[in-house]
Amino acid sequence: MKSNAQSNAKSNAQSNAKSNGQSDRTSERGRFSAKKKSAAVLRLLHGESLDNVSREIGVTAATLSGWRDRFLAAAELGLKERDNDAREDENRRLKSKIGELMMTQELLQEQIERTIGSSPFAVRKSWNR
Repeated sequence: MKSNAQSNAKSNAQSNAKSNGQSDRTSERGRFSAKKKSAAVLRLLHGESLDNVSREIGVTAATLSGWRDRFLAAAELGLKERDNDAREDENRRLKSKIGELMMTQELLQEQIERTIGSSPFAVRKSWNR
């Protein structure tokens, strides 16, 4: 009884898919892997027609266009991140170096003030003309 209900549900889904313009292959497959989506988008980028590719893999042209748009946006973002990461790494390195130099300068300034202040030959304001 259970298997009969399952087969009826499957045949109903297939007939609904056919009436919606989908092939049996697509309704059985369901979701596409990222690898298959990428392959379809690359076919578009290599110049194949949107209608031909969408018909061949069994998805709507709108779905395939969405995949292409997301693919291109991710590619652009990936390229930007690489450039930003290099710049951000350099900025972090330089800011760290500035911090080290400022601490060194402050320590040296304190040491100079202590040395000059305790010296019997301290520089007097009247001699700084």
